Amino acid sequence: MTRMPADRASLSLHDLPASERPRERLLRLGAEALTNAELLALILRTGSQQESVVHLAERVLARIGGLHGLLSVQPADLTDIHGLGETKRTQLLATAELARRLSTITPHDQPVIYKAEDAIGLVQDMAHLQQEHVRALLLDSGRRVVAISTIYIGTLNASVVRVAEVYREAIARNCPALILAHNHPSGDPAPSPEDVEITRALAAAGELLDIQFLDHLIIARGGWTSLRESNLGF
Repeated sequence: MTRMPADRASLSLHDLPASERPRERLLRLGAEALTNAELLALILRTGSQQESVVHLAERVLARIGGLHGLLSVQPADLTDIHGLGETKRTQLLATAELARRLSTITPHDQPVIYKAEDAIGLVQDMAHLQQEHVRALLLDSGRRVVAISTIYIGTLNASVVRVAEVYREAIARNCPALILAHNHPSGDPAPSPEDVEITRALAAAGELLDIQFLDHLIIARGGWTSLRESNLGF
C-alpha cells in the first residue's frame, strides 16, 4: 500500500526544509515573497505539537475575515480560537492596532526634511550606539521621509559600504532623494578622510542614478556634522 505524505499543516516549522521556513524565506527572498499566513506566523512565533504556526495563522485569518479583518478585530474575536493563548492574542491585537494606525497615515503626517537639523532629529539615537551604524533616510519628491533603513553595522570605510547598497532601497522604492547618516562611537563628530571619500563617491553615483544625494550626516555624543553644510565631498 502506498504511504500518503504527512499533512503539511500538521508539521512543525522545524520539520520543514530550512529553505521553506517563513523566517529563512523572508531573509532570503524578502517579506514580499511570504503569504499573509506566513507573515502572521512570524508574529505568533510558535504553534503546538499538533499544529504548525503557519496553520494556526491560516485559521486566525479565516476567523477574522482575512488580512483586512485586522483593521477591525476585537479581543472577543480571538478568545475562543484554539491554540491562541493570552500572549498570542496580545501580539495580534498590537499588530492590529499598528495596522489601524498605519491605515490612517497620510503623506502630510510624514516628517519633511528642510534642513540638516530636521534629519538629525529622526536619527539622534545613533549618538549613543556602541558600534557604527549606517542609515539611509529615503525621501519622496516633496522631501517627506518614506523610510529610514539601516544599511550597515560595523566600522565604516569605503571598502565595506558599497554605493549599490546605499542606493538599493531608494531605487526599489522609487525614491528620488536620500540622506546618509552614520555615527561615531568615539563621541567626535568630525569627518574623517574616509567619510569625505565615501561622500564624494555617493554624490557622484547619485548624479548617475538621478537620485539626489542631499547630505551625509555624522552623529556623535559631542554633536553632529553635515558634510553638505561643511562643503566636504559635495
